[in-house]
Amino acid sequence: MRKSFDGLCGLVVSVMQRQPTSGEVFVFLNRSRTHIKLLHWEHGGFVLYYKRLEQGTFGSPELKKGELSWSELVLLVEGILVVKSIQKKRYSLHQKQLF
Repeated sequence: MRKSFDGLCGLVVSVMQRQPTSGEVFVFLNRSRTHIKLLHWEHGGFVLYYKRLEQGTFGSPELKKGELSWSELVLLVEGILVVKSIQKKRYSLHQKQLF
């Protein structure tokens, strides 16, 4: 967990084969799962969010293709473990064609 902006960007490019300036949030956990870093590109620069737990560990969410939804990310950072959840389908503008 010693890496900062440049080191984490290097991991994103070399290990994850992704672009750090894509707007995605990249999650990094230490081995003992007591520290978490989130790297995100916003207009004009990078944002690094770092959280260290005094007690307990971060959970391990179910990963689909190595991706988390925004709600899963928030639950991970807040330490909320969802044992069972059902997500209802919602309307999305991107699924319909616009004329």
